[in-house]
Amino acid sequence: MFQIEPILRNAVQITGFVMVMMLLIEWLNVRTRGAWQEKLATRPAGQYVLASFLGATPGCLGAFAVVTLYCHRNISLGALVAAMLATAGDESFVMFAMIPKQALLLHAVLFGLGIAAGIATDFIAKRRITSTASACPGLVIHDVHQGEVRLSPAEVKHLWEHCSVSRGVLFAVLVLLLAAAGFGEIGPEEWNWVRLTIILANAFAAFVVATVSDHFLEEHLWRHVVLQHVPRIFLWTFGTLILADLIVRHLDIEGLVRQSKGLVLVLAALVGIIPESGPHLVFVTFYAQGFIPISVLLVNSIVQDGHGMLPMLAHSRRDFLLVKSINVGVALLVGSAAMLLGY
Repeated sequence: MFQIEPILRNAVQITGFVMVMMLLIEWLNVRTRGAWQEKLATRPAGQYVLASFLGATPGCLGAFAVVTLYCHRNISLGALVAAMLATAGDESFVMFAMIPKQALLLHAVLFGLGIAAGIATDFIAKRRITSTASACPGLVIHDVHQGEVRLSPAEVKHLWEHCSVSRGVLFAVLVLLLAAAGFGEIGPEEWNWVRLTIILANAFAAFVVATVSDHFLEEHLWRHVVLQHVPRIFLWTFGTLILADLIVRHLDIEGLVRQSKGLVLVLAALVGIIPESGPHLVFVTFYAQGFIPISVLLVNSIVQDGHGMLPMLAHSRRDFLLVKSINVGVALLVGSAAMLLGY
């Protein structure tokens, strides 16, 4: 039976974390006057390693962070490809629980492949693709004083004595997200590093909202992040999660895997396109039970990114399809080679 509540909860969780990441990147951008962006731009090798590392970390938080960086022109298309190729979403947790040794090896391979694919993407198609890929123009370097993001206690007190509606609403939303994460209503129910990361990120974002100037809050946080990005991210995420749930309910993935061994690599890649954590568990389970070789699990892990690319749908459907297409191509190439070698 179709249930809307868990899908809505998941959409709120994803949108909330992406919003927090965008708030913090806006703050860091102005706080450093864009110095950190320049370092990333002038050190492309570091981009690929950082993006692939964030992608390889279990869960979707690292992938969300990379998507946010890409949307604000901080990293290249190749770095985005690196992260999405390296990530296996929430399935990473299941892998480390069921097949810890193989999971460690698989993630090391994904990390290396992510770096290689990222470099190749920017090298081969830089002029034709990377330079024309759409990007969010809202993150710009304004000639503002450091006081925009670093106020004295007296100034902060004055701001809250004359609190604007946007500051009050945004602070209240962050506090609610913080409480929801603390009580396990969003994110993992058990205490782990993911839950702690969500709580710390929300707490710091609330601190930023409480202490920045009215100009910075209105122009950078409220009008750019909240009004321009958050509604689209939520609607695209919510709609895609509903569609993915319907596909999974009406598609017998387990039966297809058992009955179509000759096309299992292609099937693993196609299922990997589904932006949902769940269908891919079939391949983890079948590998753990000895039904499929590790090459098939590798293909699915390369293509799938859990919920990591959902925010990209709100930003650019073109870039979403482009990254997915690149990863499908890499997955089939690497997976076929691995299968021919007996893996």
